[in-house]
Amino acid sequence: MATPMSASSFIRALKDEGLTVVEVGDWRTHNRNHVGPWGPVHGVMIHHTVTKGTANTVRICRDGYSGLPGPLCHGVIAKDGKVHLVGYGRANHAGSGDDDVLRAVIAERALPADNEANTDGNRHFYGFECENLGDGKDPWPAVQVEAMEAAAAAVCRVHKWNAPSVIGHLEWQPGKIDPRGVSMAGLRRRIDERLS
Repeated sequence: MATPMSASSFIRALKDEGLTVVEVGDWRTHNRNHVGPWGPVHGVMIHHTVTKGTANTVRICRDGYSGLPGPLCHGVIAKDGKVHLVGYGRANHAGSGDDDVLRAVIAERALPADNEANTDGNRHFYGFECENLGDGKDPWPAVQVEAMEAAAAAVCRVHKWNAPSVIGHLEWQPGKIDPRGVSMAGLRRRIDERLS
């Protein structure tokens, strides 16, 4: 069980991990905290955006769209590996997911299959949206995957979490497929190596 780090600690952790960070507008106070609490936090969730073009992707993730107001994550990881910070606090990224998965994340053990959506994930996870169409054809540049690894590791390092605290949206909510084209098991191995 962890209290979310401050916005200043968050950006410092990302930069300390070697990431190039772009601050977008009032990201430090742009959140959905008025609809519910953020925290305790237990892990990091990775997504793909189903968008094309960094500027368009950042705008959508910051502002949201009809029926789903932004921010839709904390950071957008672009194709070039830059992390665009669009919000901090509760964000509309995880939605409802499986309480058994949350317990596994907290215990840092193997994940069970996600077969229900009964737990508020927006409260418990940091979220990174990664620029990709999610069609299984749009490539994942090596620099982007490395940034995904580094961003997740940065958060884990601050909270003293290990790689099992990092999950994909597809492992949290039934029916989700993101981040399609990236092996979460492989990403966790990379994070584990980086942390050790």
